[in-house]
Order: sequence, then structure tokens, then C-alpha cells
Amino acid sequence: MIELICVDVDGTLVGSSGTVHSDVWEATREARQRGVHLAICSGRPGFGLAREYASRLDPAGWHIFQNGASIVSLATGESQSRPLPAAALTRLIGRARETGRPLELYDDAGYAVESTGERARRHAALLGVPFAPRPFEEIAPRAVRAQWLIADHEAARVLAERDDELTMATSLSPVMPDTVFVNMTPRGVDKGTALRAIADAYAVPLERVMMVGDGANDVAAMRVAGVAVAMGNAEEEALAVAAHVVAHVDAGGLAEALELAATL
Repeated sequence: MIELICVDVDGTLVGSSGTVHSDVWEATREARQRGVHLAICSGRPGFGLAREYASRLDPAGWHIFQNGASIVSLATGESQSRPLPAAALTRLIGRARETGRPLELYDDAGYAVESTGERARRHAALLGVPFAPRPFEEIAPRAVRAQWLIADHEAARVLAERDDELTMATSLSPVMPDTVFVNMTPRGVDKGTALRAIADAYAVPLERVMMVGDGANDVAAMRVAGVAVAMGNAEEEALAVAAHVVAHVDAGGLAEALELAATL
């Protein structure tokens, strides 16, 4: 029996229109009635729209944000977050200011961006928060994640800028198809380590955990979970590790995955 289902947001819960398919919320209600724990497992931060989604899935549960850098209990406010290494953070800030490339820094409750460019503005709207640039120094002491917002043709060059203190992963959003999000967390921190942490918190064996995702940054969690499900719109990396593939996010694929969990 599946006891815990972890759900990515962009391309899994939220479709290309920026909304959740009409069948999904009913499917989540039925899963909760079966006693299943539901958890967001997203690269998004734990505020704005992502927190609203988490509250709707399980207002008293554990949820994963920031690609695993934030593990938060909505009921108690308890956090298992781990800060970015100070030296790596200094290097990122310097590179952002030198290149003009949009960089975002996040703590558990907010974020800082210095860029006033169009990508940064659109991403604030996607997050469901006001666009308000501010100096990195206001977040840096508490930062748990950093993120580049780049065009597709820049991805290879940015990913080549490896830092031994950081884990880098890319993700996409159907709402911003012209943008690649390069997420940076402390080395060894990813959605997989976070999934293990909340499974432990619930005392659920990993073989009874399902992870539903669509992106390369979901692969770590898909490898850890007992059942890995890829959306029909998933990237090749996610499809390659999935035991099951469901419909496209815009066709209610997540509802299909939640119904599948009841049969396993």
C-alpha cells in the first residue's frame, strides 16, 4: 500500500495554463480519505502559491521546497533546512553582479533578487508574490538555495560552472517555457534526501512512497521512492527512471497517478 505520495509542482501539479487540472483536487481528497500522506516536493520556495498548494494537499503535513533545501512542517513550523556554504554563496553573488545574469537567493520565508529584468519579473508572478528587488545581503545569512534564471542556450555554459560545495539541477516550467531554472543547494542536498527525511518523519518505509514528477530535478526523489511515476510531458531523465508513465499534466495525469496509487 502506498502511504506517502510526493508531488512536484510545475509540470506535475500545475499545467501550462498555470492552473491545476479540475480532476486533481478530487483525487487528492480521495487519497487523504484512504489515509495517504500527501506532500509537495518542489523546487519552488515555501511561500506564495507553492505554500497554498501545500496547504491544500495537507495543511498539517511535511512538505519539501527548494529542491530539498527546505523541509517544513506546516503544522508546527519546524524546519530541517540546511544553509548554503558561505564561500559558495559569495562566489555566486560575485558572478551574478559581474555577468548581470539573474540570480535569486532564498531562505525559508522569502527571497532576494537584484535583477530588474523581464525574466525576474515573470518569475515573481509565477511564484505568486510581488516583484520587489532587494540586495542579496538581506537574505544571504539565511539562504538555503540559489537559482539562476537563464535562456536555454545558456544552460550548458552555466552548468559547466561547477562548484564542489553545491548540487546543481535544472528544472522547467510550462508557464515559462523560454526559461531554464538552475537550482543550487548545498552539496548532497536534493529532493531525494528530503524525501527520505519526511518518510522517516512519518515512519513510512520507502517502498510505500510514490514520487510523481516530470523534470530532471525530480530524478533523485524518483530513485529513492519505492514507486516512481513520470508525467506524460516529462523530460527524458525522468522517463528513464519511472516505473509508470501517466497522462500529460494538462490532461489530468496527476489525478491518474493518485488513482494508480490506490491499486498498488
